[in-house]
Amino acid sequence: MKTIYFDCFSGAAGDMILGALIDAGLPLAELKTALGSLGVDGWDISADKVVKTGITATKFRVHERAAAAAGPGAQSGGHKHYHVAGIKKRIDHSALSDAGKQRAKALFDRLAEAEASIHGMSVEKVHLHEVGALDSIVDIVGCVFALEWLGADRIVVSPLNVGSGTVNTAHGVYPVPAPATLRLVGNAPIYAGPVAAELLTPTGALVLTDYAADYGPMPAMRVERVGYGAGDRDFPGTPNVLRVVVGESAGEASSLRVCVIECEIDDMNPQIFGTLMDDLYAAGALDVFYAAVHMKKNRPGTLMTIVARPDDRTAMADLVFRESTTIGVRFMEMDRECLERETTTVGTPLGDVRFKVARRDGRVLNAQPEYDDLVRLARAHARPVKDVQALAAKAWLER
Repeated sequence: MKTIYFDCFSGAAGDMILGALIDAGLPLAELKTALGSLGVDGWDISADKVVKTGITATKFRVHERAAAAAGPGAQSGGHKHYHVAGIKKRIDHSALSDAGKQRAKALFDRLAEAEASIHGMSVEKVHLHEVGALDSIVDIVGCVFALEWLGADRIVVSPLNVGSGTVNTAHGVYPVPAPATLRLVGNAPIYAGPVAAELLTPTGALVLTDYAADYGPMPAMRVERVGYGAGDRDFPGTPNVLRVVVGESAGEASSLRVCVIECEIDDMNPQIFGTLMDDLYAAGALDVFYAAVHMKKNRPGTLMTIVARPDDRTAMADLVFRESTTIGVRFMEMDRECLERETTTVGTPLGDVRFKVARRDGRVLNAQPEYDDLVRLARAHARPVKDVQALAAKAWLER
């Protein structure tokens, strides 16, 4: 499974992401062709090697030609700014794949919604300083094309270094991270480093949080390529670069970061537990189970445990609070490793039975018949389920 890891020890920005991906092998000419299909005039791009605190990195730049015609959908005066509707129209006519077009448009919607929410106005009325700038358009659409070109199966992002201090914006001086950045990071892990500067930009936060399947340390992988994308700053002793590592996962294709949510309940109608379990699975829970516990005041109770994806934690907690009587939950994140699984069908004298087969490194470690199939055949032939199970096991061994 192809994996990309973004190491954001010095923050991230759209140009840093593109610089790192170009450094890791993305052809600049193909990127330029893809961006040219947007039909936006007045720009050019370049990628040059620079040295940041001893590390050679690629600096991606957007060059805007002020004399060029603004074109439809742009605002006049100074640097051109495009409205979201105009940007999305150009994306629809671009050379991106259909999936890439949908993703790029969704990214601009997220950015516009963040700006509108911060300034207390509708998306249609907000002045799109971040959304409509030409370099933002190039960075966002370019990142969509670049990540599609690399074809990663999984993207993992480190905790995001946002920097510290203050940043000058079109609306005034704000603390780092800027309001739009803070809005866009959502529940991604962030921290303030010692460098007094804005290290994570709205565009960087937007792209990385949208593509990240997980956050944390570098996963086990066989490294194929490494790229460094340079930022605009120079800090003593700290390279202002974003590192990207591209490779194949090292035998952990089925490894998954999960969130375990728990609570005890001793004052609820037990019939509700069944309905709640169904609702949790329908909402995306990976596993739900109950265990009997003895609680305070000598009351028998039920320990409810939910295993879910970290991104689903809030939705799971909301569902538990709404549908149960608990007034609090606790949670922790951990790694879960699963065997590779597939379903295969085996013929028996009574009919076909599906088997759930589990492998590790290609070696079968477990094979279990689908119980529903055993029951179906047992009822159809008036045989005990245990006899049908024995026939299925024999058929599996003799297949």
